[in-house]
Amino acid sequence: MSLKNAPPEVKLAVDLIMLLEESDIAPDVVLAALEIVRRDYESKAHAAARSAPDNG
Repeated sequence: MSLKNAPPEVKLAVDLIMLLEESDIAPDVVLAALEIVRRDYESKAHAAARSAPDNG
């Protein structure tokens, strides 16, 4: 299966998986780090939504 036409989030996920596997990082460390990243990006997404102009 080619990633050429895959959505950007799939491409990013594949890149991240490859990077993490090549780095030989323990799965529990990866999962803990990803949780931190998830919280950070959720916070950024909420902040962006709050500052977006109201289109209603």
